[in-house]
Amino acid sequence: MSSNAARATLAALYQARYGADAAVPETTSPLIETLLNHRSVRAYLPDPVSDDALSAIIAAAQSASSSSNLQAWSVVAVRDPARKARMAAWAGGQAHIEQAPLFLIWLADLDRLEQVATKVGDTHAALDYLEMFEVAVIDAALAAQNAVAAAESLGLGTVYIGALRNQPEAVAAELKLPPKVVAMFGLCVGTPDPAQPTSIKPRPPQHVVLHHEEYSRSAQAPGLDAYDAAMRAFYEAQHMKVRGTWSNHSAKRVRDAAALMGRDQLVDALKRMGFELK
Repeated sequence: MSSNAARATLAALYQARYGADAAVPETTSPLIETLLNHRSVRAYLPDPVSDDALSAIIAAAQSASSSSNLQAWSVVAVRDPARKARMAAWAGGQAHIEQAPLFLIWLADLDRLEQVATKVGDTHAALDYLEMFEVAVIDAALAAQNAVAAAESLGLGTVYIGALRNQPEAVAAELKLPPKVVAMFGLCVGTPDPAQPTSIKPRPPQHVVLHHEEYSRSAQAPGLDAYDAAMRAFYEAQHMKVRGTWSNHSAKRVRDAAALMGRDQLVDALKRMGFELK
């Protein structure tokens, strides 16, 4: 690709994220361009994801940082159609879970650390503290995002499934999870269906999220107004049934405890699965 063509491709990626007037920095790399090209994929070809590709994706996941190198995460690869169908039902009927040839379920896993402590004759009381659960959740998220970047670099598409937390005990029973292991989210992986293309979703201007030296609320307002306009256009172009703006949608999700779908189920499940969070 010529330098002019490469520059045009990079500009198109930045414009998709930030709008037609987006400033395009000189600094880039193949990895940055892969990340900029990320989009949620909810339609897949039936082509399987090979064991070799899965191994490479998990190697990338295991290359993520881990707090104190505790490696407090695991992942379950699901290919069985019947099991994927049950997962789809528990996640609110998301058909792309069934369609994706590979469904990865990312786990906050403190059971392995309990086993390790027991093996060396030590106690493991710290596993009951919220801090350790947060470590496990963050470890799982960091590993999963590495996996997404790796999968996309191989030409595969992905979409996260947070609704898996709506039925945590059903998922735990299905996967035979031991105590102190809980499913945090799923990830569909497969070859995107070219007949149902998806677009890059806009992001807020960088000054909304990037603060220099000190946090600034005042600098965010104009950017959020622009983002509302960008997301309204995106919803319409993608024929998404989202009413109002990004601000309307986001406010609805944080309105009250009832808006936290699966919250009570997850809290109860954590207690029954051996987590005594303090």
